[in-house]
Amino acid sequence: MIKQAHAISEELIEWRRDFHMHPETGFDVHRTAGIVADELEKMGYRVKRGVGKTGVVAEIGEGGKLVAIRADMDALPIFELNETDYVSQNEGKMHACGHDSHTAMALGAAKILAKEKLNGRVRFLFQPCEETADEEGLSGAQRMYSEGAVEGVDYVIAQHVDPTIPVGTIAINEGPSGGGVDSWTATIYGKGGHGAHPHATIDPFVLLAHVIMGLNSIVSRRIDPFEPTVISIGAVNGGFTENVIPDKVEMKGTIRFTSLQTHKKAREEVTRIFDIVKTLGGDYKLDFLFGGMPILNDKFVSDSIANVGKDLLGEGSVVPLQKTLGAEDFPEFLRDAPGAMYMLGTKIEGRPVYELHHPKFDLDERALPVGTAVLAETALRFLKL
Repeated sequence: MIKQAHAISEELIEWRRDFHMHPETGFDVHRTAGIVADELEKMGYRVKRGVGKTGVVAEIGEGGKLVAIRADMDALPIFELNETDYVSQNEGKMHACGHDSHTAMALGAAKILAKEKLNGRVRFLFQPCEETADEEGLSGAQRMYSEGAVEGVDYVIAQHVDPTIPVGTIAINEGPSGGGVDSWTATIYGKGGHGAHPHATIDPFVLLAHVIMGLNSIVSRRIDPFEPTVISIGAVNGGFTENVIPDKVEMKGTIRFTSLQTHKKAREEVTRIFDIVKTLGGDYKLDFLFGGMPILNDKFVSDSIANVGKDLLGEGSVVPLQKTLGAEDFPEFLRDAPGAMYMLGTKIEGRPVYELHHPKFDLDERALPVGTAVLAETALRFLKL
């Protein structure tokens, strides 16, 4: 499998660089999805376009078990600062999270699997809008799931590049590996007035100060320390000049979690903290927007991917996953079938490590055949079960 993947290395690089040069964001991935669908049809796949607005679903094989491989296609609204031959040509947009390579490697795995005698079916899920959501708060995975993209699937796998670990390694674990996400917005209402007469006002900034202190005590005092949780404030806006106390202050923040029980508890505690505002004479409006489930890697699927990594790359090639509460919408595809996501080493030796979403993010393209081979071999082994 490694030999087959290396044999198409030039094509993998060509795909990846083309996608990198022409990044598209959100659901507006028409060019990328069109190329993907065209390539898959040439390979002999049964292709559905426009799934989840602009996603592509492609299947090959007959009967037996059904394995799904997911790849995200969207870029980020970032100005690229790299100086390469394949730098972004779309100003203000950049593949700073590696989705260009995810798409290229999935196409590579599709090409290899199209030539195999499959004991079952493989379905590819090329997804738009992983990085954000539409006007209804739904991401690409949520849209594709609702349209039946994973109906009948027995196993689901995905990979994500990791610029901190060397090429030729993968990282995988069972259980939680990524956080669920909630967004919250709030408005604190007080009573405005002249800055020289604060006693005649209900200062929303004073109310805000109590809320900030309270929010930052939730994780340390109200959440089980064995349940990873983060509650962060990302934006505070209020006031317009130095000598006027405003009527209100607006806030935005996020909650990250690894269990739905903790998610429920965190929401309750955030609401409880905002109730302080009423005690102090003000009022508030608080809204939550559920962003997605945590990534919970299935043990059997994780062990299977780890075994593939060891067999293809060597015993020391599989390393522990550095867990994070960063969020992904991949768990939407895990609602009805076991699955897992692993991290693929793409570190560029001799260059500073620029993390995901950095304007200088890039990857070592020698990793492309590695990821391609792991995807294809894992799918084949699941079909032989």
